Amino acid sequence: MQEVRCGHCHRKLAEAIYTRLNIKCPRCGTFNHLSATSAPAERQSSVAGRTLVDGITSNSVPKH
Repeated sequence: MQEVRCGHCHRKLAEAIYTRLNIKCPRCGTFNHLSATSAPAERQSSVAGRTLVDGITSNSVPKH
């Protein structure tokens, strides 16, 4: 899973595996829009039961 933090105040918002995520920070009110740059490229790591996902980008929009 990937840690999701606010792009404005850096508060931890979630830990997730996602292709698209829109989440509002409860601390500063910034709307954070996150998405994968391509379809999730899943692969099994050497640790049983864990999946790694590549190609994640994020954008945040401060509340005005």
